[in-house]
Amino acid sequence: MATATTKPKTTKRAKTTKATTTTAAAKKTASTTADGTSEAKTRFNAALDEARAGAAALKTEATDRAVAYREQAGDKSGEVTEQAKAKAGELAVEGKAKASDALSALGKMVADNAATIDEQFGPKYGDYARNASRTLQENAAKLEAKSVDEIGDDAKEFVRKSPGLAVGLAAVGGYMIARLFRR
Repeated sequence: MATATTKPKTTKRAKTTKATTTTAAAKKTASTTADGTSEAKTRFNAALDEARAGAAALKTEATDRAVAYREQAGDKSGEVTEQAKAKAGELAVEGKAKASDALSALGKMVADNAATIDEQFGPKYGDYARNASRTLQENAAKLEAKSVDEIGDDAKEFVRKSPGLAVGLAAVGGYMIARLFRR
């Protein structure tokens, strides 16, 4: 008898199992790659949604803060405006008093010098000086009697009636003030 060496038999079934295992592994790799891509897309979309939500929350917070800052600024500007108005009113009253005192003093000085003008230039010019003195003192009294608001209203009315004269007076006044500060 002849001894025959037996080879391990590979059956069709083993080959099929091997092929099935390889195919299953390939499918698993393919599905993992496909699942990995879809999972990555899902995670990316979730991150985008989260970023959008965060941006919307930041926008809302920034808007709320801006509104709060605007309200604070409005409150403070109102306070500052009121303080400025009060200070301007005080300065206007003080300026009015100084102007009326200056007009009165100028009128008195002209009246005091009227006699000298009579002697040097004649009584006609002395009378002009006395009339000017009286007018200055009357205007000083009128200025003293009026409130700052009435003076402002009078100035507005004067500008409406004769704007050319008002511009001319403003130009002359500006020139005089510039000359004063230049020295």
